[in-house]
Amino acid sequence: MHRRIMAPGALAAASLMLAIPASAASLSPGAPGIGDPYYPAYGNGGYDVSHYDLRLKYQPATDELEGTATLLAKTTQDLSRFNLDFLLDVSEVRVNGAKASFATSGEHELEITPNKALAKGTSITVVVRYRGVPSTKKAYGFNAWLRTSDGGVAAGEPEGAWWWFPSNDHPLDKATYDVSVQVPNGTQFISNGTLQSTSSRAGWTRYNWRSNKPQATYLATFAAGRFDVTTGTSESGIPVINAYSKDLGDRAGAARASIERTGEIADWLSEYFGPYPYNALGGYVPNTNTGYALETQTRPFYSPSNFANGSNTSVVVHELAHQWWGDLVSVKKWKDIWINEGFARYAQWLWSEHEGEGTAQEIADYVYASRAADDAFWSVEPGDPGPENQFHIAVYDRGALALQALRNEIGDDAFFAILKGWPQKYAYGNASVADFVRYAEEVSGKPLAALFDTWLFQPSKPGAPAARSASIAKSAVEQPKSWKKIAATNEVHEH
Repeated sequence: MHRRIMAPGALAAASLMLAIPASAASLSPGAPGIGDPYYPAYGNGGYDVSHYDLRLKYQPATDELEGTATLLAKTTQDLSRFNLDFLLDVSEVRVNGAKASFATSGEHELEITPNKALAKGTSITVVVRYRGVPSTKKAYGFNAWLRTSDGGVAAGEPEGAWWWFPSNDHPLDKATYDVSVQVPNGTQFISNGTLQSTSSRAGWTRYNWRSNKPQATYLATFAAGRFDVTTGTSESGIPVINAYSKDLGDRAGAARASIERTGEIADWLSEYFGPYPYNALGGYVPNTNTGYALETQTRPFYSPSNFANGSNTSVVVHELAHQWWGDLVSVKKWKDIWINEGFARYAQWLWSEHEGEGTAQEIADYVYASRAADDAFWSVEPGDPGPENQFHIAVYDRGALALQALRNEIGDDAFFAILKGWPQKYAYGNASVADFVRYAEEVSGKPLAALFDTWLFQPSKPGAPAARSASIAKSAVEQPKSWKKIAATNEVHEH
């Protein structure tokens, strides 16, 4: 990533210090990273954003995006300067109404110097005017913007925001969103939350979307293209909006047969995880050539390839489970990714059980028995896999296996109380793997550090005694009927 001092005579320095108020003496630039060990330059220090208002115009023919982002934030230190994560070309920045100077640095940093220093605890309004062609911008050698034949899409993890709006790009800084995008008539714009209104004028249509619950920056989505849109309401009363590219070809039927069950699946998941936490539901499938899916809040992104072999409700279960595990409760640091992926995978195992295609126990037995001790799979530690293995299959399968071991150790009553209680305890906030271990011990009344160490933090296959203790692979193992469907989602987040 990237990184970012004066000493005159002693008397001069002393007299200067006496002349500077204490608040001014403490002024310093906000850190260019929020402090994540996996991605040191991601996010920023010195402030916390509460709301993003994005008012944009997008031309699919040229992939040009232009407009204004307004950020409402509060300083968390005395600030002389602060950064936003962004890649497009900025023409003007204002802080609390006054023009601010700005410059770019590193791979994706926009450095902003307000005309007046900002004291800790100050409410600030930051306005950034910009334009650019997202598909031409790279950072760290890659481009996360998805160009399609009829528009563009932003849906990436752990980064994706830089290509379309300036932000404090880390899950620790969640905010609410108003996203208003103007596109040519005949093109639709899809984003998170509820569609507040649309209006047309002079050949352009403006779509106004709102996310009224805290949302991590990587979960904000931008999708412009030609879509068939369906609307409905789940049995529990949540409005559902789904969108399908008009160019899905022979995958259109399988995609619809899967995603149109979103309301049903979300209601089913709420039996395990508690009430659905948002006021909107849905999913969208643009005509991309990617292989992954992403739990963009309230309206997951799916790739056409997710449905290449027919309908796949398992991938829908996975992304909707993330609405609780990853979206409602987000990671403190990216090393805590098991909190997202292990639980979303385990939801797929529960769905298999629901569909009569193999119990969670049978799938756990199969995962344990089907990989030899020298398989590199076991060398990845789901509890802290490292940035290079953040989306390794072990985080999913070994991560879910750890949950079955936990379930067998503490019993169904305590286990399912944890699945329902955890999202409520940390709702709209952030938590770590260590937080989960403590919570599981609190609810179950059992010491669990050794169990979690064995199944999440050792770079080797848990031995037979550990497996017997956790009631894993205790009998002959056959491949569960659901296994191929689950395995078809193995790369849903690898991109």
